[in-house]
Amino acid sequence: MRVADPVHLRSWRAELALDFERRSGKTVLASRRHDGPLVVQKPLYPEGDAVCHVIVVHPPAGIAGGDELELQARADAGAHALLTTPGAGKWYRSAGPWARQSLVFEVGKEACVEWLPQETIVFDGALADLCTEVRLAEGARFIGWDVLCLGRTGSGERYTRGECRLRTAVKREGGLLWHERGRIEAGGAIMNAAAGLGGHSVCGTLYAVAEFGPGDVAACRAIAPAAGEAAVSLLPGVLLARYLGDSSEAAKRYFIRLWQLLRPAIGGRAAVEPRIWRT
Repeated sequence: MRVADPVHLRSWRAELALDFERRSGKTVLASRRHDGPLVVQKPLYPEGDAVCHVIVVHPPAGIAGGDELELQARADAGAHALLTTPGAGKWYRSAGPWARQSLVFEVGKEACVEWLPQETIVFDGALADLCTEVRLAEGARFIGWDVLCLGRTGSGERYTRGECRLRTAVKREGGLLWHERGRIEAGGAIMNAAAGLGGHSVCGTLYAVAEFGPGDVAACRAIAPAAGEAAVSLLPGVLLARYLGDSSEAAKRYFIRLWQLLRPAIGGRAAVEPRIWRT
């Protein structure tokens, strides 16, 4: 074990449940319930009362083998919530137990939820299981993204041991719009295959549900990341953008530009970046 490697003596289970409501034209954080080290700071309103920004904080700053994190966010009819994180999520190497994260977003009628986290860094030796489910009511809108970094390439570390499992499902009134499952085995064939990661260390997916047309897709395709490759597809009910490269910063800036372009269709207003991104 390198001296710099973190050592963890216990596992954490953390749960956070958030409920957003629209009251007299303002989206409020009507209730918050947490158990363990997963909390939110006070609601913020950088773009007026209609949109409530919250920052989801995991005080331990890293997720070790055996840890379990569960976030549930519900937006009632007409509410609009934007959730982000203050920094990268770090998944530490494990001595055997899996670390798990479950995200569930319930978006009510004509409501909107935006899930715009910082990147996820999977350390060499980590066993990470990440599951996201989005449940949309009639007229509900959603945008979210995931930026996955395999290994700490800035310090010369590659992802040669461990495994990462990814599951994402988006449903509209109980019917499945999009479902994706992935399994990345460290050092496995998918990491270097042309049909997989092609030797790159960073991949990302942006997924958005709103009323999009061919013009939106064309505008998105006209945007290119500063480094790496990208592609945009419009499936029935879901717009997807993919990133593949070696720069988490390039992936995030690319997704932010897409979000800025799509925000009027998703949220009915121009994009206002969370203040935490500038600190």
